[in-house]
Amino acid sequence: MFRSVLVANRGEIARRVFATARRMGIETVAVFSEADANAAHIRDADRAVPIGPAAARESYLVGERIIEAARATGAEAIHPGYGFLSENADFAEAVAAAGLVWIGPPPTAIRAMGLKDAAKDLMQKAGVPVTPGYLGEDQSAPRLRAEADRIGYPVLIKAVAGGGGKGMRRVEGAGEFEAALASCQREAAASFGDDRVLLETYVTRPRHIEVQVFGDRHGNVVHLYERDCSLQRRHQKVIEEAPAPGMSDAARAAVTEAAVKAARAVDYVGAGTVEFIADASEGLRGDRIWFMEMNTRLQVEHPVTEMVTGLDLVEWQFRVAAGEPLPLAQSDIRLTGHAVEARLYAENPATGFLPSTGRLESFALPGGVRVDAGVEEGDAITPFYDPMIAKLIAHAPTREQAIAELADAVCEVEVFPVKTNAGFLVRCLEHPDFIAGAMDTGLIGREAETLAASAEPSPEALATAGWAFREMVEREVEGQPATPWVALAGFRLNAPADPTVRLFLDGRAVMATPGDQPSRSVHVLGDEEVVVFEAGEAFVFHDHPPAADAAGAGGDGQIRAPMPGKVTQVAVRAGDRVTKGQTLLVLEAMKMEHALAAPFDGVVDEVGAEAGAQVSEGTLLAKLSEPA
Repeated sequence: MFRSVLVANRGEIARRVFATARRMGIETVAVFSEADANAAHIRDADRAVPIGPAAARESYLVGERIIEAARATGAEAIHPGYGFLSENADFAEAVAAAGLVWIGPPPTAIRAMGLKDAAKDLMQKAGVPVTPGYLGEDQSAPRLRAEADRIGYPVLIKAVAGGGGKGMRRVEGAGEFEAALASCQREAAASFGDDRVLLETYVTRPRHIEVQVFGDRHGNVVHLYERDCSLQRRHQKVIEEAPAPGMSDAARAAVTEAAVKAARAVDYVGAGTVEFIADASEGLRGDRIWFMEMNTRLQVEHPVTEMVTGLDLVEWQFRVAAGEPLPLAQSDIRLTGHAVEARLYAENPATGFLPSTGRLESFALPGGVRVDAGVEEGDAITPFYDPMIAKLIAHAPTREQAIAELADAVCEVEVFPVKTNAGFLVRCLEHPDFIAGAMDTGLIGREAETLAASAEPSPEALATAGWAFREMVEREVEGQPATPWVALAGFRLNAPADPTVRLFLDGRAVMATPGDQPSRSVHVLGDEEVVVFEAGEAFVFHDHPPAADAAGAGGDGQIRAPMPGKVTQVAVRAGDRVTKGQTLLVLEAMKMEHALAAPFDGVVDEVGAEAGAQVSEGTLLAKLSEPA
């Protein structure tokens, strides 16, 4: 076994790998960009090396700097985590050429599975069932449009080199194809440096089923059962679980056998995930599950597999990379209970899931469940990287119990002022279709209006806010004569005092009856602002109307950048007439494209940015006026 390991990554996956390394007595080395100079993963490591500016393409994606850091610290092995360079065959070869241990699959396997079209062709030849579609070399827009027409709508456009839900678009009809193709190609080029795409039949009741596989250098390949990752938003996983609900023994045997066959076809070594799409219109059937792709790395959702098998997958990675055989044979790998994982993101569901940045002034995660967090209280969320900040995982004897325990845990999340999707996660976990196991990958999209809506505080939360303001007032006037001029409650000369108080939430007045004691967690900011945490939400109350936000949402016709980022597309010019909801510009931030739309029917008065421009938060990008 090697004595030291460098993790070529950041955030929760770096911390996760360090935890296993510490337990095994392996020295740890972190790398960090300028934006991560005070990051939590640095504090976890034995040593840390700076590798460049904040932008990932100038730091975490520069393989030469990472290898130099390994040499400088004497690290003997490199673990790539996921994302960044984890599926980069050239980097894997460079690590080996430098005399270091690469904790990952062989470069040949990475290349074989790295391009979705070639991987599907290889799987067909290996006897693995694949989804019908177009995998051709002709990437011209007319040919792709013709193939989409042949396949039939809805059709799915996918980046050949894609992953993580990026470079993927569902197209409902022929009229939408060209715009969706252009957007998909832009995102693919920005994320992967490759704008080629493939087309697939879009399964109308799709379930996303994946199988964890492991191989070693001695010819052994096993599976560690399946996961269900069907609860997705814009093709990005939100909640994952193991095992898949409704999976019969026959269907499980079919999908796990296909996964092992796929791994053997590329002489796979290490941890990998074979992803399948299942047509769930008639339940999970072995003959209605097709290969989609293989991720040649550890997955974000690997903890649910660890919980139901009782195994440490990172330890397995270390042992396999060191040349050891797999620790267990297939017959020794048991499946126990049920595990569910929720991804906590720094984003605002009420504003179309725009990422949220800033310092975590308040950051409390629950006990009683497994928590893999990339940050701690006081850390900063920057616009440079993926907005996932933690994963919460519950394990219980039954699926129903695991879901309930996870929902209770997510309710206890307390984050401020950075916004999170915690409340959205609670609503997903409590959705009847999810609880019944009747979900598919379109569930969130169909229920978005309800699941992502702005939450309202309960009477208990209002009472807690009223209590907090009353306490502040009483502290301020302690020792002074009680007068109605300093009271929050209503005052009358000829009637009993009104027990309610008027507060302001999101700029609107709300009435609260102060409780005798707080029934919700509360955070007091200065003497004018109170934050009450409830069901994963952070409700911010004031005792007076707050000033309007200078970087508004566009209701006045001013379209401003909601966060720092790069303008990747300008779709309008001054003088254009636009309709409400029409895309005006596209901003790339936190590895995702965000379309900025017209807030009303109007005329474009001015455009303040060009494609390719880097803009800061609040920058005026366009200005609209209503037509005369």
